Amino acid sequence: MGRGGLGLASGLTGVLAALLVGTPAAADAGEGALFVAGKRGNTLSKVDLSTGEEVLRLPSCTNPHELATSPDGQHVALACYGGTTVDVFRTDTLERVKSIDLGANARPHGIVWHASGAIYATAEGRRSIFQIVGPLTGATVLFEFGTGKQGSHMLVVSPDARTAWTTDLGSRTVTRVDLVTRLAPLSVTVGEEPEGIAMAPDGKTLWVSARGSNQAFALDPQTMAVRETIGTGRFPLRIAVRPQGDVAVTSDLQDGSLSVIDTATAKVIRTIPVSGPAEAQARFQVTILWSKDGERIYVAETASDTVAEVDFASAAVLRRFKVGEGGDGMAILP
Repeated sequence: MGRGGLGLASGLTGVLAALLVGTPAAADAGEGALFVAGKRGNTLSKVDLSTGEEVLRLPSCTNPHELATSPDGQHVALACYGGTTVDVFRTDTLERVKSIDLGANARPHGIVWHASGAIYATAEGRRSIFQIVGPLTGATVLFEFGTGKQGSHMLVVSPDARTAWTTDLGSRTVTRVDLVTRLAPLSVTVGEEPEGIAMAPDGKTLWVSARGSNQAFALDPQTMAVRETIGTGRFPLRIAVRPQGDVAVTSDLQDGSLSVIDTATAKVIRTIPVSGPAEAQARFQVTILWSKDGERIYVAETASDTVAEVDFASAAVLRRFKVGEGGDGMAILP
C-alpha cells in the first residue's frame, strides 16, 4: 500500500506449504502461478495456483512492493520501494537476473511490464516515471519523465506506450504524462489520497480510487475530466477492472471487503465480504488482482501473510494461500 505500515524485517527463505481454506473446486482455477512481494520479509513468493502450494520463497530486495510479469512469462520485475532499483527475476526459479538502478532517492513503487517489452515504474522519491527500454539486454536505456507531484505512487500505461497516468498520494492528484512529445504533464485533483488506478480494457475510461475520501472516480483519460464519482467502502486502496470490462472492484481495507462497481452505470451493485469488519485489521487487505478469465479475484492480506482467492460469481472465499511476511504486490502468470 502507500505510506505507513512499511516495517522492514530480515528476509525469510525456504519453501512452505500453503494454507488452504474453502472448497476443492478452487483447484480447478486454470491458472499457472501467482507471484507475491513480501514487503516486511523482503521476499518474493511463487504460488502454484493449480495446487495452492507456495513452491518457492526467496530473498528479494528491501521493502518490495508492486511487481509485473514479462509479456513472454519468463520473468517478473519487482519495484524495490525501500531502495532505488527495479529487480528482475526468472519466473521458474526466482533467480535474480538483473538489477536496474533508477538513481538517488528513487523509491520505485508502481510498475508495468508493457507488451512492447519496456518496463515502466514510478519513482516516488524523484517525482517521476521511468521507462526502462531493453531491461534484459546489455544495452538497457532509461528515460525519466517528471510528474512534478508528491507521492507518484501507482501507474498505468496506454497500449501504444504513448501515455502514462499516475496517482499522486501526497498531492491529491492524478497526472497524465506524455511519453513521446514530452509536453507538460496534466494533473487534476481527485478526492483525498488517490492511490488505486486502472484503465478500462477499451481505453475509454480511467478508474481511480481515493482511499482518504472513500470514493472511486471515472475519468476521461485524455481531458482528465471527472465523469463520475462513486461512494465505496472504507479506505479503498486499490481498484481493478475485470478483463471483461463490465465491473471495477475496489479493495476496501477498513471493511475487509470489495466494492463492485458497474462500469456502465458507475454504481456500486454489490459488496463482497473477504474478511469482514471484525477481521479487517487482523487481515489488512491491500492489493487485488483478477485472474485472466475474470472468474476469481486475488486479495493480498498483508497482516496475516495470506492471499485470499475469491470466486467472483458466488462471492465465496475459496482458499487462502500462506505467503511471505507482509504480502502486498501481486502478479499472475497464465
